Amino acid sequence: MNIAFFLVPKEEVIYLSPNHTIRQALERMEYHRFSAVPLIDEDGRYAGTITEGDLLWKLKRSPEIGFENAHKVRLSDVPQHWCIKPVRIDQQVQDLITLAVNQNYVPVIDDNEVFIGIIRRREIIEYCFKLWQSEQKLSEQKA
Repeated sequence: MNIAFFLVPKEEVIYLSPNHTIRQALERMEYHRFSAVPLIDEDGRYAGTITEGDLLWKLKRSPEIGFENAHKVRLSDVPQHWCIKPVRIDQQVQDLITLAVNQNYVPVIDDNEVFIGIIRRREIIEYCFKLWQSEQKLSEQKA
């Protein structure tokens, strides 16, 4: 099976640029109720994932910023505490599952490392559950 089966295309993904500000990130995360979003640079390449924790740690460790100045700090100046690794679109499903065990989503890149979307752990679990259910029904029919 190709991992593209699970792909949520870039057009449907909420993402930010490293040039966005802390305030913009917080507002977008709050609006969409996400705790993490991918960062995509000006060349369309995956540049990491920014999390609520990253933003909070930056604000905590930089009291001079405060929320009132969060619009002045770029996400490129916020350290990322989690390394959310991408998978290439041509990689095996096993590679995807290995990453999805520890990540809520897996960014997907093409041969040129350009971001093309994400694969959410939820869809992988739902797919596996449906396979399991099908196997259970076959077992019941044979019995």
